[in-house]
Amino acid sequence: MSINSVLVTGSSGTLGTALCERLMHEEYTVYGTDLVGNPWNDAIDERTTVIDLCDETELSRLPTEVDMIVHLSAHARVHRLVQRPQLAMENLEMTFNLLDFARRHDVPNVVFSSSREVYGNTEQVVYDETATHTDSCESPYTASKIGGEALVDSFNTCYGLSTSVLRFSNVYGRYDISDRVVPLFIAKSCNGESLTVFGNKKVLDFTYLDDCVDGIYRVIDQYPKAKETTFNIASGRGYSLLELAEIVNEHTPGSSDITVQSSRIGEVDRYIADISKAKRMLDFRPKYSLSDGIAETINWYTDRPSVLEDITASQNAR
Repeated sequence: MSINSVLVTGSSGTLGTALCERLMHEEYTVYGTDLVGNPWNDAIDERTTVIDLCDETELSRLPTEVDMIVHLSAHARVHRLVQRPQLAMENLEMTFNLLDFARRHDVPNVVFSSSREVYGNTEQVVYDETATHTDSCESPYTASKIGGEALVDSFNTCYGLSTSVLRFSNVYGRYDISDRVVPLFIAKSCNGESLTVFGNKKVLDFTYLDDCVDGIYRVIDQYPKAKETTFNIASGRGYSLLELAEIVNEHTPGSSDITVQSSRIGEVDRYIADISKAKRMLDFRPKYSLSDGIAETINWYTDRPSVLEDITASQNAR
């Protein structure tokens, strides 16, 4: 089974842009789709079909002669979906519409981007791929990813669609203009503003963008062995949010005060990925420590001060 052409949903986002760049560098035929064009790379923008995946009638504009779809599109902010749970339903609609598009047009392979959130909050800290618990579903976002995985499995079982599920954890790096914790901490630290940590005991697995892209690429490149399999794609190391804030402070010119508040509802508190399966099957070897990845990320942002201003403005508008 040879994969030569790939359609990436969410191709204008942080992960989608970096993945398309890697695939283009590796000489794959790449197509993208997103709600907006790509602001970072003209070559990707030229290959991007701007549609809403929740509108099934618009999917007719997508290319059908592709070997694989990598489905990254999602509303991915856990706390925002607590505030607006209807966005979780949109995640499910996008996934269903995309899978049914693949079924109807004989696109043979789909890779689905899931999340560490499917593991929930339990007594565990390190989770392998078998440790999901639907009875400890923490948020509407979590439900949308658990449901998305179930839809993927059902299309595999009922229609013979070849699938793989990848569970990511706190991916950070360039191209991120959201108010997620890493870009928000960087923007605030560069401005000398206080950093707020929600949960002083929270320990999470932060994955640098290029490591995550490498994991996805290895699934695509080695798909005959990766198909019908679920993988944790993460760093395999855990850091507290306090450590993250301190590392950001170390790499920015100023030194921001750090304040601590209780964890917000719906969020997983303790998660480190067991990535032994991806190591064994795909030779996946993350290269970046959190300090190295944060340094790379800060260098990218400080070269683009307008991006930092947009992140701060976005947060202040809430």
